[in-house]
Amino acid sequence: MASLRVTCVVAVIYMIVAMSAHAPMATPSSSISCGTVAKYISPCYSYLSSGGTPSSSCCSGVKSISNEDKTTADVQATCNCLKYLAGQTSVNANYAASLPSECKVYVPYKISNSTDCDKYVEINVFIS
Repeated sequence: MASLRVTCVVAVIYMIVAMSAHAPMATPSSSISCGTVAKYISPCYSYLSSGGTPSSSCCSGVKSISNEDKTTADVQATCNCLKYLAGQTSVNANYAASLPSECKVYVPYKISNSTDCDKYVEINVFIS
């Protein structure tokens, strides 16, 4: 019985280490984590795989991501996370790229698994 518990603990630790090795980390000075981005974007998976019209909860998530992107490090961390998620799931590239405009949210990069997130070094602030 004790050996089964040890085996389970080792398996869980191995899974955590393996998952963290592949997931993008937030940059040291960013305030948004990939887990937060994934949570916000999760209502969009139906749209991202099948198209149609993004739900209001999807667009609320996209707006929340945009609102949390306060610094260059935040933008780059979010970009890298979305890039990672786009490469790991069955996302249609065209739907991913059009998501911000469908939700009427400005995002300074294309949501794609081929985006070079390091080149986004400025944040444009628009005053209404």
